[in-house]
Amino acid sequence: MIIDVWSDVVCPWCFIGKRRLDKALQEFGHSEEIIVRHRAFQLQPDAAETMPTSKLLAEKYRVSPNQVKEMQANVCAVADGEGLCYNLDDTLSGNTFDAHRLLLWAASIGKDKELLEAMYSGYFEKSLPLFSHQDLIAIAEGVGIAAVDVMNVLDSDQFSDEVIKDRDVAASLGATGVPFFVIDMKYGISGAQPTATFLETLNTAWADR
Repeated sequence: MIIDVWSDVVCPWCFIGKRRLDKALQEFGHSEEIIVRHRAFQLQPDAAETMPTSKLLAEKYRVSPNQVKEMQANVCAVADGEGLCYNLDDTLSGNTFDAHRLLLWAASIGKDKELLEAMYSGYFEKSLPLFSHQDLIAIAEGVGIAAVDVMNVLDSDQFSDEVIKDRDVAASLGATGVPFFVIDMKYGISGAQPTATFLETLNTAWADR
C-alpha cells in the first residue's frame, strides 16, 4: 500500500501531520507493507527572495505583529502535543523548489526519509533556513549525504520536472493546500488530522484491498 504525502518543508502543519501519520503507522498492523512517498508542493512557488516568516504572515493575512505571534504560539502548542519543539520566531520563508528537488533525488538513494525529517526539524525546531545551496548542503551532510553529491544535483536541473509534475497531480486531485495524504490514489486525507483519523483510513484502505 502506498501513501503519497504532498507537503512543503516550510509548512508547520506538514511536520505535525507527519508525526500523526507516523504514530498511526506504529499502531497499524501492516505498517511493514506500507510505502510512504514524499510529493512536492510549494506554498510559495513564485518566491524570489527570503524574508522573515512573521513579516510574510502579517502581509498575507493583513494582521498585526502581535496577531502573528498569537498565531504562531497556537501552532507551537499543537506541535508540542506531538512531541515537537517549534521555535518559529526567527524562521525565514522563501522558495523551496531546490529543497524538493533534493528530496526527490534523495529517494533514489534511500535517504529521503532521513533528509525530510532533518529538514523539518532543522527549520521548525532550530530556525535553520532551507533555501540556498549551502543551506541544503549543511542539512544533507547531517544525514550522511556527501556535499559533492548534493551540489551535483542542485547545480543541475535534475528532478525539476518531477517537482512540477507533483504540483500538477496535486491540483488534479483537488488539493489546494498541504499536508495532503492519498492512500493508493484512492483515499484522501486533507490537513494534519488526528492520529485516529489516519488509523481509521488506513484500516479502511487495507480492508478494501
